[in-house]
Amino acid sequence: MRKLISLPLLTLITVIAQAQILTPVKWKINPDSSGTSEKAIVFTATMDAGWHLYDMDLPEGGPVSTSFTFETLKGVELIGKPVASVAPASVYDELLGMNLRWFGGTVSFTQKFKVTDAKRFKIAGEVEFMACNGETCLPPEREAFSFDRKHIKIEDPVAALSIEELPDEPVDSTVTGDTATGETAVNPGSPAVVKIKTIPLAVSGLADDKYLWAPAIDEMKAYGDTTLSAADTSWLFIFFAGFLGGLVALLTPCVWPMIPMTVSFFLKRTSSRKKAVRDALMYGLAIIIVYLSMGLVITGVFGASALNDLSTNAVFNILFCLLLVVFAVSFFGVFEIMLPVSWTNKLDSKADSTTGFVSIFFMAFTLVLVSFSCTGPIIGTLLVQAAAMGSAIGPATGMFGFALALSIPFSLFSIFPNMLQRMPKSGGWLNSVKVVLGFLELALALKFFSVADLAYGWRILDREVFLVLWIVIFALLGLYLLGKLKFVHDSDIKYVSVPRLFMAIISFAFAIYMIPGLWGAPLKSISAFAPPLYTQDFNLYDDEVHAPFDDYEAGMAYAKRINKPVMIDFSGYGCINCRKMEAAVWTAPAVKQLLENEYVLITLFVDDKTKLPRTLEIEEHGKARKLKTVGDKWSYLQRSKFGANAQPFYVLLDNDGKPLGPSYAYNEDVAKYVKFLQDGLTDYRKRIEK
Repeated sequence: MRKLISLPLLTLITVIAQAQILTPVKWKINPDSSGTSEKAIVFTATMDAGWHLYDMDLPEGGPVSTSFTFETLKGVELIGKPVASVAPASVYDELLGMNLRWFGGTVSFTQKFKVTDAKRFKIAGEVEFMACNGETCLPPEREAFSFDRKHIKIEDPVAALSIEELPDEPVDSTVTGDTATGETAVNPGSPAVVKIKTIPLAVSGLADDKYLWAPAIDEMKAYGDTTLSAADTSWLFIFFAGFLGGLVALLTPCVWPMIPMTVSFFLKRTSSRKKAVRDALMYGLAIIIVYLSMGLVITGVFGASALNDLSTNAVFNILFCLLLVVFAVSFFGVFEIMLPVSWTNKLDSKADSTTGFVSIFFMAFTLVLVSFSCTGPIIGTLLVQAAAMGSAIGPATGMFGFALALSIPFSLFSIFPNMLQRMPKSGGWLNSVKVVLGFLELALALKFFSVADLAYGWRILDREVFLVLWIVIFALLGLYLLGKLKFVHDSDIKYVSVPRLFMAIISFAFAIYMIPGLWGAPLKSISAFAPPLYTQDFNLYDDEVHAPFDDYEAGMAYAKRINKPVMIDFSGYGCINCRKMEAAVWTAPAVKQLLENEYVLITLFVDDKTKLPRTLEIEEHGKARKLKTVGDKWSYLQRSKFGANAQPFYVLLDNDGKPLGPSYAYNEDVAKYVKFLQDGLTDYRKRIEK
């Protein structure tokens, strides 16, 4: 679940550059073409200048070693281990306390094998490797390979006729080796590709241990888990965010002038005070119906899960970022965004020619169209954030809150028309509101681009870049409020009013507050909006908690080896509340000590767009689905095992993947979080003692 928080408008809603995906290592994998039964596969890696590839079988705790996984072996026997064509460079790393070995330029690894049955011959697998240069390391990657009888040539008749009985199902083997020691390790049953039919929902290719993916919903309910029912409270946050957005929209130059015009329209329709009040209330109801219908239609067309995926989709977020920039430029006075006048004229004429509720409904629709250029960015942002709830009711709830706030003043002013006399008249102050909204929309646009940047790992808008842009935006906003910066439609300011002065002080103070963040200060008040600290190059702050694992199976295997419980952190790159929990709760000394010393912390990003080595096929609720990205896999794990799809979502597990207590969702109460961790630790120790 995400909550919308910000300053003025950002309490409601949350350097476009060319993306470049680095691929510094290119592989060529080919079997030899000799006619004998003993053959070899040659794995040749060519690295870009300055990049290196790590050797096989490095010590634990270091970089990811190069390894060769043979998932399918039919009619073939491996001979020995892969052998490198050149000796690796060896350097002692003081930080890691170990010798690191790597290859630069070009290196070939040769794996010999013997063909035992040419007719059934098939060999397939993947190479896992990690590339680094002097400044950065890329996440581990995999290169797949597959060869069958069409790729080999056999002239030895004895070898061609010999048949070895092999299992029909693929046999997985991971082959690693150390070119320095000459040792070989063959690990059958690698979790890279294992077909499992014993766990529910027909999960294919997820894990060797069926218990790791077995549903644990009933066990969590037995602990009195209230997180799923507590998810209903997220609707309240979305509702109030929408309500606040409606109040902000009232101050925009598109909506404010409509209040006296609309009220006058209704008062002229009848001389009956009672009927005027009834019409005013019906008008407010019509506004709610229009916006609520809009939220329901959007959810119905796209679906809740599709909207959730859309909220972290790169193209969508970049387009929305550009849309907000266009609106901001419009608010600065470069051009005016307006819907076709013919639309509003037709609706206006319908309102005049019809009677009863139909007439009032057309008037409400006219208001929606006329105010679109100001309310569009607010509504769009609200829908994006509400969609992240993964529930069909999210967008509708947000729109209901927005419409309610927008409708209340229209109804009240119609019932008590004397209130209109005390309203400020339209004028230059409305243009100032418009420009201020333009600055805030620029700041908000960066948030949307940051979501896409994090989800796809582009690292274009790192934390320091984001902060620099926000500092500049809010400093310029302060100058504008003091009258030192003027736009084309601004009136001359003879003096600075007290409200403008206080707003300028707030804007300048906020800009100065963010400056220490360039050196790693946590800036907890904006941690929900800024990229996480790990994206910052220069960081003097060392109190953050970082998960040592971002892979479920790897983290669980490590925890089992060292006999520690696990905390799974289901997170998202675009999750505002996840960043708030990490900044406000995880950094508390008591929480930090438990997470780093008593638990194995695994963070799983459900919106990680990294492609899986191979597509996984699952059956969910009677429908076949494909998991194509890392985020798809972790999202499915959260749904199928724990029955939840909102983030942040924390769950404690023992070494068999069974829960140690109820789950924990967004709640910044440090004492409750400590109790959550301590209760799980106590339960784990009781199970160990048994």
